[in-house]
Amino acid sequence: MPDQLYLSCWLRGFSANNMLRHFERLLRLFPHSRLAPGATLRLRAVDLAEPELLERRFPDAARVEEILAAAQEFRHPDIAAEVETAWDLWQLRDEWRLTPAPARLSCFGPRFESEAGEHLRVDFGLDSHFLPQPEYPEGLKMVRSNITSLLRLVRSLDEGLAIERRQLWSESGENFAERLQSALR
Repeated sequence: MPDQLYLSCWLRGFSANNMLRHFERLLRLFPHSRLAPGATLRLRAVDLAEPELLERRFPDAARVEEILAAAQEFRHPDIAAEVETAWDLWQLRDEWRLTPAPARLSCFGPRFESEAGEHLRVDFGLDSHFLPQPEYPEGLKMVRSNITSLLRLVRSLDEGLAIERRQLWSESGENFAERLQSALR
């Protein structure tokens, strides 16, 4: 059964004053879909169960300055900003195709109640995009391409942000790296 796959990042020197600068860096480093370029910004206060303070759709996720301008007036230590976007991954739909896959990029203020207490989180969507499927051996090349995209993004984040610690994890709590190694054997 597929799980959601996440990357959580904790940053050195993260504060309410610089949180949107870090979020901007994440948004600029993320490889937004060329096939589905839009994005939706959502802002929440206190925790994810609270209603949204703002929801706004943008026709182009790469226009980061517009997204940040909308978030700027809500910059507080107990705010979370989420951008729903997509990135292009190989997916099996009758045949293997490069298609937009949903992703969610989040920034949690220092006093916002997030699951793991992280500062930034990337929700990559279903982990099945990154795990070989034994019933479709011809798809191994495509899955490897998806894994390469994921690793390239992680490397870019490592180089572009002051990451103190990061964790790649799945919704079930299973160690994704171990699942991947097991699937590749």
